[in-house]
Order: sequence, then structure tokens, then C-alpha cells
Amino acid sequence: MGKRNRNRQKNQQDRNSEPRRDNAGWGAGYADIIKENKLFEQYYQELKIVPEGEWEQFMEALREPLPATIRITGYKSHAKEILHCLKEKYFKELQDLEVDGQKIEAPQPLSWYPDELAWHTNLSRKILRKSPLLEKFHQFLVSETESGNISRQEAVSMIPPLLLKIAPHHKILDMCAAPGSKTAQLIEMLHSDMDIPFPEGLVIANDVDNKRCYLLVHQAKRLNSPCIMVVNHDASNIPRLQIDCDGKKDILFYDRILCDVPCRLQMRIAVRGVEQLAVGGRMVYSTCSLNPIEDEAVIASLLEKSEGALELVDVASEVPGLKWMPGVTSWKLMTKTGEWYANWSEVPQNRHTQIRPTMFPPTDPEKLKEMKLERCMRILPHHQNTGGFFVAVLVKKASMPWNRRHPKLRNKGAEGAEPAAEAEKTPAETADEAGEAAMEDKPNDLEVSQESTVKQDGVCGPPPSKKMKLFGFKEDPFVFLSEDDPVLPPIQKFYNLTPNFPKMNVLTRTHEGKKRNLYMVSKELRNVLLNNSERLKVINTGVKVWSRNNDGEQFGCAFRLAQEGIYTLYPYINARIITVSVEDIKVLLTQENPFLSKLEAQSHAQAKQLVMGSIVLRYEPDPKNQDAPQCPIELCGWRGKTSIRAFVPKNERFHYLRMLGVEVFREKRRDDRSEAMAEGEKGGGDPGSMSMETEVDGEQNLGPPKADAEELKETAESSTDSKTESSAETK
Repeated sequence: MGKRNRNRQKNQQDRNSEPRRDNAGWGAGYADIIKENKLFEQYYQELKIVPEGEWEQFMEALREPLPATIRITGYKSHAKEILHCLKEKYFKELQDLEVDGQKIEAPQPLSWYPDELAWHTNLSRKILRKSPLLEKFHQFLVSETESGNISRQEAVSMIPPLLLKIAPHHKILDMCAAPGSKTAQLIEMLHSDMDIPFPEGLVIANDVDNKRCYLLVHQAKRLNSPCIMVVNHDASNIPRLQIDCDGKKDILFYDRILCDVPCRLQMRIAVRGVEQLAVGGRMVYSTCSLNPIEDEAVIASLLEKSEGALELVDVASEVPGLKWMPGVTSWKLMTKTGEWYANWSEVPQNRHTQIRPTMFPPTDPEKLKEMKLERCMRILPHHQNTGGFFVAVLVKKASMPWNRRHPKLRNKGAEGAEPAAEAEKTPAETADEAGEAAMEDKPNDLEVSQESTVKQDGVCGPPPSKKMKLFGFKEDPFVFLSEDDPVLPPIQKFYNLTPNFPKMNVLTRTHEGKKRNLYMVSKELRNVLLNNSERLKVINTGVKVWSRNNDGEQFGCAFRLAQEGIYTLYPYINARIITVSVEDIKVLLTQENPFLSKLEAQSHAQAKQLVMGSIVLRYEPDPKNQDAPQCPIELCGWRGKTSIRAFVPKNERFHYLRMLGVEVFREKRRDDRSEAMAEGEKGGGDPGSMSMETEVDGEQNLGPPKADAEELKETAESSTDSKTESSAETK
């Protein structure tokens, strides 16, 4: 014990004797990063990827930090309102502004992104966070990002989803999806028609890293879609899924695949992608590398092995305004020590394991010409102040040749059985020539057997450990409600749900006990879940539509509406709806428990007709009043005995207030900060707490009073609504 203490004291003395960065001034302790690499410059100059006379601009762009870029969520009906707010308020306030001697450039729209829904500026994150002059704008970005209305995303990463040309009926696979900015774009495009709560399509977002999958879940959940599923698999060996099709088992082939690949695994993942692509489908292959070995070499190898099954598409006209360079048709390899190889014959035997034939351009001039590699797109950083990027679009015209050679039967041994569209196993030569091991699934992977069916009706749980090795957290099962589940009839009656309400798509996350939350998925995702429980590791799916309120049964229903799923659920609700005005929404979002009498006459009369319980607060736009929001708004609320409340998360509350012209700003009060920190150290408060002001029609009022929306949500989730109602009744 004594020796351990002496060692601890010695280590502490050693640490105290070391110079500290915070004592030496800002930035001390770190050497300046030297942004130079002679071999890098030598390599790319030799390849002539950068046009003549532009090398210095190219290198200068690489040394500069990337501009901040934001994208407005395009599928939501609120997109135009957010864009109007940005252009008419926040962007105007940034004009001619100087911060620490740096002139802030007014944000500009990305010329190639549709409908002015993507913008970039020279504002860095450091300036945004530290400058008091930009605090309102920073709070706006943070709040709207958390609400899913804005995404902060690098400009070039927005390109691949645009080139997929997604329609609402498409089945989409995002093979390497984390952190999820592109996945969010895919979801938006799937929901391009807001009048369709359940598009026919779906998005399956995959990532090999279990922890990054939860980051992906966070990104996807902001968009509240019932058509997204997050799964955790190695993209180079992602399982092929089965679905029910007209009473028969069939294979799920994807209409669109996004293959945004990491380093070193490009070929393996790309091969797996084209195998799972439907004939006539489109796959976008992209990298953040400018190196032809990771770009054109992979595309050339895919085209050669496909024997005409794949075609490289000319997409020059699909992103007007985007500056890009055509793909190259010749390149050389250079080792880390600066040795050059122009073709495979020059590579010494001892390097054959690191350098493979497919890394070089095709040797047959006719084949090379037929590939049309110039149709690839390379985005150079200095052309429009972005990161470097490569993208190629492939269309599948027929089954891959190795699948055609090894057909399998849908029903083994059945008379007249049809061959499956594609077999699972890739020939060994594909792996050898690619330099990576190709995907090798079990030969019987596509056969319909009793073992592959769901063992318990309506349940899709994690795969058994004997079938698949699990990593990371163990997920709760996905349990679909049966048609005669006693939970559903009171809900259907209380909200007067339409006859076409898809009750078979409702699921929960528990086998036993009371169901706390109810979720909904699309019909297509239900099909996938029920038919692939043993081959698919699902991290998350579905959107929450109802939450249990234990005291709600006395009002006729034990489940209150959840704001996350209101836009999915609203088309099926025929009761419990109160039409509200702009002024009503302002009252509901700035006051905790307003009396019913605070509502305008029409809303008040409707509220009085309803018994206590969960409600929908619906705002209908008035085309004659262009100053008011021109999009519908649905909020979840609670009708008490004498009061009414909106159950809306904090950031969404701020979002709707901004749409109504209410300035929401939480100002840091420096004089109170030290006291707050002292209280925080004692465990008596949050040192990061802020006061908040709202400005309504030029008058400043404190709000929202006492509890914010998160506290209200927690109150409801912990089933203490009755206590809140009793306090409201006391008023």
C-alpha cells in the first residue's frame, strides 16, 4: 500500500513539473501543422489530375479549412418557411459583420443544389460558438438541427443522393451509412410527397461499427420516418434478405444503392452492392479520395467482370451548376518510397500481395474505350471551395455473370420451380483479381426453409448467438401487435381511427408486461423484419406514435399521442382534433398550462366539446394571410379539466415559434454564471443553465415559464399527468 502511494505521489510531482498548455497561453504546447507532403505532390502532379496552371490553387485550397455548409430538410413542408426565415432574418444580420478582424461573408446558396436548400459560408465552428455577435444564429442552427429541419453536411457529400434519382417507391440500401447525413437525404427524397404518410419504398442504412450505428440512429430519428431501418453488418458481406411476395418467398433486390466506401475495402463492398442491385437499378459509387486506384480502377474492374451487366451512366446534365473533371483513363502507381510502376508486368514478385493487376488501367484499348471512364466525376477542391470527391453512377442491365452461372431454385426439389434471379456465391476469381476476399455466404442462404422463418408470430428479435455472433449492445426485440391485441380497440375508438389504419404495422419493444410505447413501420419494413429475424441485426426502426399514460384509462384511452409520429398518424385520426390559430399556438408554446379561456373563440368552443385526454392541435394555413405560415402544423397536446397543454420537445417548440415570427433567444447571463457554477459544484444546479427571452410583436416577455418542453415530456413519460392536471385545475 505504501509503495503504491509513493509511486502515485511521484507521478503527481512529475505531472506538476511539466509545462501546462493553459498556463502558457492560447495555442501553446502544439506545434503548427505543416501542411506539406512532397510525395503527395509528386504523385498527383505526375498523374495530371489537376488541370495545367491550377496546381497552386489546388494546393492552397487543400490547406484552407472547409467552409461551413448547411442543408435545409427538403421533404418537410416547413422547408420554405425555414428558407424564408434564413434569408430574410439571419443572413441579413450577417452582412458586413466583422468578428476578430475577419469579415463575415454572407452565406451563398450552392448553385448546383435544387431549390436553394443548401448554403455555405466562411464561418468556422469556432467563430460561431465564441462570438456573441453570432450567438443568435448559432442557437438557430443548433435548435433547427436537433429538430431535423437543418443538417450540417459537407457540400460534396450531398452529391451522391442527388444522383440516385430517388422516387417514393424505391427500395434503398445505404451500405456504409454512418454518420448519417446522406441517409437523411435519402429519407427526405423518399418522403418527397408529404401527402403519403407511408411511401412504398424503404431505406435500410447499414454500418459495420456498432457505436457509429447509434450516431446513425440519432440522425435518422430526427426525421421521424416509419420507412427507415438501421442495421449493423459488414457491408462487404451484408446478408441478402427475403420478403413475402404474393404468398411466396422472394429475394429483396434494391432499386437504389449508395456505396460510399471507406479506404481499402472499396472492391469488396462494391461487388456486394451490385450483387444486391435490382436489374434496372442504379448504384452510386463514391469516395472522398482523388486517387485513381480507389476510384477509376475499382469502376473499371467492376465493368470488366460484369461482362456487360453494368453500364457507367453519363450524369453530366443531372447536377447543373456543379464543376467537375471527367474520369481519367490512364494512371500509374507509386509506392510510399517513391517507386513508380506503369503496369502489372513491372511489379516485382515481392510486391504482388500489396499491388494487384486490377489497380492498373485495362490493357485492352477497345475494352477501355467501351468502359467510358470519362463519365466518372472528380470534384477538385479549388473549383468551388469544397473537399475532394469522386463519384460514378452504375446501372445494372442484367444479372451479374457469376450469378447467371450458378442459378438456384426458389423451392428446392419442387416441380416446375423457377430459378432465382441471382445466386448468392461470388466466384473465387472475383476475389483474386480484386485483391480482396470476395463475399462467400452459405450456399443454402437463399433456400426457403423452416429454420429461416420467424419462430414466433409477429416477433423479430436479435438473431440467436449460434447463428450469428453479436457485438455491441443487445437490442430489445421488435414485436408486432396481433390483430386481436386488447391494446388497439380503445385507441381506435378514442381517436376514431379510419378503417384503413394499418394496425398490423404497429409494434412494441417488449414481450412481457405493459407496453410503454407503440411504434409504426411501413408495410414493406414489416415484411423485411418478419422474414429476416435470424440473418439481420436490427439496431433501430419505426417511429413512436403513442406513449402510455397510466392514468389515461379513466379518460377512455391509456395512450397519448407522441409528437414524433404525429405526421405519420394524423391522416388516420378523425377525432380529438382542435383547429387552432397563430395566436393560439403562441399561447400554447409560451405558457405552460394556459386556461382554455386563453384560446380564441373557435378553438375554445372545440376544446369544450372534448373530454379530458390527448388531443391534436391543428393549424391550417390561410392563403389570404401571407404573413402567417403557409404550411399545416400538427402539435400533440393534452386537454385538461380547465387548462390545455402542448406536448412538444424544446427545440421543436422554438422552431414553431420562429415560424410564427416569435424571436426565441436564450441569452447567457454572465453575472449569474459563477453562481450557477458554484451551485452546480454542490450538486444543486446545472452550470450551463441559461435564461431565455422571447420577443412577441416587439414586446419582451419571459417564457416559457418554469418547465420547458423536455421536462413536460419527462412528466408525461413517467405517467404523472394526473398530478399536473390537478395543479392546473387548482388554477
